[in-house]
Amino acid sequence: MRELPVVTKNLLAINVLMFLALLAFEKLGVDLNNLLGLHLFLAPDFRPYQLVTYMFMHGGFTHLFFNMFALFMFGKVLEYVWGSKRFLIYYLATGIGAAFVQELVQYIYFDTQLSHYSNVNIGGGVIVPMLQYLNVWTTVGASGSIYGILLAFAMTFPNERLFVIPFPFPIKAKYFVLIFGALELVTGLSPHAGDNVAHFAHLGGMLFGIILILVWRKKGKINGPYNF
Repeated sequence: MRELPVVTKNLLAINVLMFLALLAFEKLGVDLNNLLGLHLFLAPDFRPYQLVTYMFMHGGFTHLFFNMFALFMFGKVLEYVWGSKRFLIYYLATGIGAAFVQELVQYIYFDTQLSHYSNVNIGGGVIVPMLQYLNVWTTVGASGSIYGILLAFAMTFPNERLFVIPFPFPIKAKYFVLIFGALELVTGLSPHAGDNVAHFAHLGGMLFGIILILVWRKKGKINGPYNF
């Protein structure tokens, strides 16, 4: 069995350590997700470095577990095929790309739905200034990069069969990613989603991923598709 490649191993470690730091700092009254998570660029708490740091923060153990499980299962394969440097570039580029898409979608929502308000009723009769409300819009998680990895795996090994819950049968990677992408788009466009999931950030990771892969293939930097 091959040793876990260096970038995948270090990304797993960093994400886990940042989650432990989140829990530790909570006990000190410091919210690392607010400091390092991604805010809309109009919010007072927005900082440019959040475009990178947000992808190493998570909203809970389940959020962390599923992202890291996907990174372990699919990221290591891509790192073996592409090499560590290219895989790291891809991981960061898709994560940052997802952040830009999330910023754009949130700005469009703000501009079309909220920009004419100076205060917002957040429930229970509590009214807060709009800028304070914008600070609540915090995006965290490696999901943009993870969806980029899933897209890359499907483009590299399109006919590899995967066993994925809830499907009772193996499904080819290319169909799995198409179904997931379609579900993200439909759910993201639904006016009744209300699930606090950054669906368009996931799609942004896939979008930037396919652009990068096509550019690399055109320049002969990577090959594919392959079959196991």
